[in-house]
Amino acid sequence: MKKIMFISLSLLLIAAVAFSGCLNSGDKETTDVVIGYQPSTHQMAYTSAKELGWWSDNLTKMDEVTKVSDKSFPSGPSEATSLASNAIQVAYIGAAPLIPAVAQNNADLKIIAAVQINGSGLVIPTNATYTDPTYFEGKKIATFPPGSIQDTLLKQWLTDNGVDLSKVEIKGMDSGEAQTSLKAGSVDAVFLPHPAPSIIVKAGDGKVIMDSGEMSPDHACCVLAVSQKFIDEHPDVVAEIVKIHVDATKYTNENPETAAKYYANVTGVSEDIILSSINEWDGAWVSDPHLIEEYVVAYAKSQYEQGLVPRQLTSEELFDMSFYDAYVNKK
Repeated sequence: MKKIMFISLSLLLIAAVAFSGCLNSGDKETTDVVIGYQPSTHQMAYTSAKELGWWSDNLTKMDEVTKVSDKSFPSGPSEATSLASNAIQVAYIGAAPLIPAVAQNNADLKIIAAVQINGSGLVIPTNATYTDPTYFEGKKIATFPPGSIQDTLLKQWLTDNGVDLSKVEIKGMDSGEAQTSLKAGSVDAVFLPHPAPSIIVKAGDGKVIMDSGEMSPDHACCVLAVSQKFIDEHPDVVAEIVKIHVDATKYTNENPETAAKYYANVTGVSEDIILSSINEWDGAWVSDPHLIEEYVVAYAKSQYEQGLVPRQLTSEELFDMSFYDAYVNKK
């Protein structure tokens, strides 16, 4: 009996040591990866990588990743909420919507790469005559909801040009609703990211009077973001995500026509529209977060001055550039 008990205890001890050895060998908790994105030409690096199979193939090769999927969002504020709540783990998103999530709701979110600069358009009806920014006093402008890049940039541009914001009705809408409202005449202008301006022009419903780069030259728009919690728990996955994004950005810049086809496959938007959009916009696909740091901090200042957030955020609170730097320095 004692001999049987001794053997049983020995087996238990061996199993415990073996299990301990597994834990010490670097086993990590597995995770699904849901990537949030918006149907905009701003984020074509995402759709290029998706159609090339880089997200699913590269990430699921990692022991930590069980499944890769995505979710489309109409604009940034709702996407920032999903990222903060871990409903998605990665976000292709405007830089500005992250600021309220961090400053107001204490979400610990980090920008790990740039995605794109410029690329939105201010559009009025075809038969309207624009003079100067005071033209918009007494008028209604549809743009993405408060806290979005477009809302932040539009309000700052109007203010900088002496327009009294209390005399302008800025209505938060998604892209489809804004386009319909302009066509119906229920708003006097829209300020939207591409491809919406090209869609409106092609339909004969409006004309672009100003690109966003004229309002704020080389301004940051979309970024790649994750939570600090995800960074802490899955740093190797974050490193691979940045690698895929940097490579996909390079691919999109070098193969715009193929990238447009990939975008059309994912979103269902006409390939002709996408080609028109990327020929007409003033945007550029980038991945280096250092290029946009100054502009994102300026958005944080602008939102604070507008009373949208209770405190002004610093670069350290908004960025983690270490993954990008590690990858490009290794190449």
